[in-house]
Amino acid sequence: MIDRKKNRPRERWPVKEGEGESLNMTLAQWSVNHQVRVLQQGECKWMGVTTYKNPLDMWIYQELIFEVKPDVVVEIGSYYGASALFLAHLLDLMGKGIVVTIDIERSMYNVEHDRIVTVTGDSSSAPIVNRVARLCQDSTVMVIHDGDHNSPQVLKDMRAYAPLVSMGSYLIVEDGNVDQFVPGAGGGMFGDFPDGGPLVAIREFMKDNTEFEVDRDRERYILTQNPEGYLKRVR
Repeated sequence: MIDRKKNRPRERWPVKEGEGESLNMTLAQWSVNHQVRVLQQGECKWMGVTTYKNPLDMWIYQELIFEVKPDVVVEIGSYYGASALFLAHLLDLMGKGIVVTIDIERSMYNVEHDRIVTVTGDSSSAPIVNRVARLCQDSTVMVIHDGDHNSPQVLKDMRAYAPLVSMGSYLIVEDGNVDQFVPGAGGGMFGDFPDGGPLVAIREFMKDNTEFEVDRDRERYILTQNPEGYLKRVR
């Protein structure tokens, strides 16, 4: 194990014999185990609705919601709607805000909440971007990308929605972990992205963007599906 702050080897904590099957997993093994169980068995749920999120990332989201106190959370990619519902419940606790959740179709979507506004269509098309921009007008805005994971589409969405993000708020790009595994890992459950996935798009976006910085502190629980994906607007 490596102490990331001091960049030197660190002694592995001893685990009692017979007690360490899960504790002896590597981070990569844990990630594959989580990906396979969530995707294949749907074991991660929010209020009974299946979600494909890492619960450690969801904890970070509640921290960000409290800190930023957004009027609008834009979510690109709805699927079943669990994450939109989760965000709406966080906004309930804050006593303000709406979730604008975008998806190209609604065949799997099955949630309702007074704070959720659904927008159906191609996330990067001008009519959809313009409609979302109107909903965000004069508001504090956070954007979460969980749409098509192919890097060209992710990059297109990032460039379209980054201008909506308020100063001090975040553009969060999910599932860049798919780029950290070799094709076929987890029985192919990380997907196949010949042109790269979200992490490739993030790095391309950051090459010529000075308005955002990668906030690595939001990865402090180590096990994240969003490596380099917490982008804070600083300019």
